[in-house]
Amino acid sequence: MGFDDTYKLSAHAVITNAEGEVLQLRATYADKTWGLPGGALDLGETIHEALLRECREELGRDVVIDYLSGVYYHRVYNSHVFIFRAHLKACGTNRNGAITLSSEHSAYDYFALNDLSPVQRVRVEHCLNFNGEVQSAKF
Repeated sequence: MGFDDTYKLSAHAVITNAEGEVLQLRATYADKTWGLPGGALDLGETIHEALLRECREELGRDVVIDYLSGVYYHRVYNSHVFIFRAHLKACGTNRNGAITLSSEHSAYDYFALNDLSPVQRVRVEHCLNFNGEVQSAKF
């Protein structure tokens, strides 16, 4: 690895509802696809700091990180993605406080595992079936 090499890094959260469905956000940019909450690390941030910041920005809610379940390389983006299990932080007496989307997203919904894209499904399955060993794969 050269001294000036750069890589893209991002951190994303697997958050589920009471039915076990996975929270996804619909992007307002690029191909406008659905994806997990989270995003790119800012210069000087840890993966944990980035996840907390991104979720606060994108959901208008704080999250609690439960564990890191996987690190995945995506050739198309030359990017490593850190996948965390997380849950929405309680909002006072209302644990299910409203999600307030940023301008980066137009909608949110909860999806069954089988309704996720193939890559997303693998990453989420690894996360939900976490046995203490962080997973790794290339896509």
